[in-house]
Amino acid sequence: MYRTIMRKAATISVWALCLMLPLAFLLVFFAWPAANLVLRGFVNEAGQWDITAFYQVFTRSRTWRIIGLTLSMAAAATVASVILGVPGAHVLYRLTFPGRVVARIIVSIPFVLPTVVVGVAFRSLLSPGGWLAFLDLDGTVIAVVAAMVFFNYSLVVRTVGSVWCRLDPRMVQAARALGAGPMRALLTVTLPSLLPAIASAASVVFLFCATAFGIVLILGGVHLATIESEIYLLTTSFLDLRGAAVLSVIQLAVISASLWVAGIARKRGERALALRSDAHEKVPTRGDLPALICTAMVVGGLLLAPIAALVWRSFHRSGQLTWANWMDLADAQLSPAIRVSALDATANSVLVALQASAIALTIGVTVAVIVSRKPRSRAGSAAVSFFDALFMLPLGVSAVTVGFGFLITLNQPPLDLRSWPLLIPTAQAVVAVPLVVRLVSPVLRAIDPRQREVAATLGAGPMRVLATIDGAHLLRAGAVAAGFAFATSLGEFGATAFLARPEAPTLPVMIYRLIARPHAAEQGVAIAASVLLAIVAAAVMVCVEKGRPSTSGDFA
Repeated sequence: MYRTIMRKAATISVWALCLMLPLAFLLVFFAWPAANLVLRGFVNEAGQWDITAFYQVFTRSRTWRIIGLTLSMAAAATVASVILGVPGAHVLYRLTFPGRVVARIIVSIPFVLPTVVVGVAFRSLLSPGGWLAFLDLDGTVIAVVAAMVFFNYSLVVRTVGSVWCRLDPRMVQAARALGAGPMRALLTVTLPSLLPAIASAASVVFLFCATAFGIVLILGGVHLATIESEIYLLTTSFLDLRGAAVLSVIQLAVISASLWVAGIARKRGERALALRSDAHEKVPTRGDLPALICTAMVVGGLLLAPIAALVWRSFHRSGQLTWANWMDLADAQLSPAIRVSALDATANSVLVALQASAIALTIGVTVAVIVSRKPRSRAGSAAVSFFDALFMLPLGVSAVTVGFGFLITLNQPPLDLRSWPLLIPTAQAVVAVPLVVRLVSPVLRAIDPRQREVAATLGAGPMRVLATIDGAHLLRAGAVAAGFAFATSLGEFGATAFLARPEAPTLPVMIYRLIARPHAAEQGVAIAASVLLAIVAAAVMVCVEKGRPSTSGDFA
């Protein structure tokens, strides 16, 4: 009896710790900085309620132009991504042909590239001396929108394609038997079934485009500023913290609306999945030719061309073929804008990414274990759902806002963390925790509950059941989540741009500092460093995709 009571007490203590650890992390490193940031817009320097900052920000013509530009570019990129991505989903997930695996890999790589690398790649393609310089698109809205489509095309292809290949083909066959042509069957049968997946993908693409900080900062500069880049400019150049806080509130509203739409679409898609069968593929026919041509043009012209131009420019300096850009990666005296070499910055990025992924994995797996439980009571189920939604909140705040919140909150007693070595990894982990939860929790939910019941019947306690049943599945899913968190942290730029010290920058921050410099040597090293960062990120994601469980989650 005494042993049973002690075992129950130990179990309750462990679960209480599992609850308190992530809640404390969320409170200190997300809720507090975010609340302080929002409050900064409503309170003046004297600590009194004052909304004049909102009046000042909203009476500036530049503010409305920035908001309009942010929404219009995000909307244009979303529409273009969907229009181009739906045919790509059909080709890569519904058709079978030689080279399809290679094509899928090519399509998947842009999404895992850091936004700084994407911006540098398009600048290499469109700037003077680039292959498409004659189009005179460098620094234009078209260039920024094209880079956004490049980054998000694969998300639409994967989200829509994974649903399309599992649609029951008998619905289309019945429509064709009743006299409907291929186009009518597509419009009246297939597309309505795909609408939840398309809406889910579109809402997430809009979110990513509205927060494409690195792309806009490199390709657009000051004259094409979005809400995020304006927050960065007001903070670092004009020290207008209240104005930046007001813009952060506006951005929070935009992102929250996108997440709300994505959540509704995802739930509808999950309900529809119960009606789908196994994947169905077919050999291409003449009717598939337009989709094949469209996909080939996108893959060759939009996806491969910027990467190829980036690699090509990394071996050129002042119009001459040379290895100098790559050799100078080890030169710490290359530019007054940097204090360390690009190789040192790479090592720092890897170290920070390892620390951030470890933190995100610890918190995210703990949350995933809790939200994957299935309480029998209605109150328990509601509590689990609330806990799950609570840790999705960081998705509603951009990395720039997270970094800005850290900057103005964790710089004074009672919690002065300015010299804390884990400050940047923790900021990156805040962004990565929802990703880990999204990837791990579906795997744990897919476990047959009878396995846990059998283990308990055989005498295993709750903790042993968790270790032996859930633990076996967590090993693989956790490794995949760690890989995603590592790749995300490796290329993170928004939060790090606020927090990185000059003597210890990450590689994305160094690339941004060098690409804006006037000399060919500095720009050449920035391009070579971008290729290096892309190779590391792509290699990590290729390994992750090979070990990814079929039941793991996704972004949309």
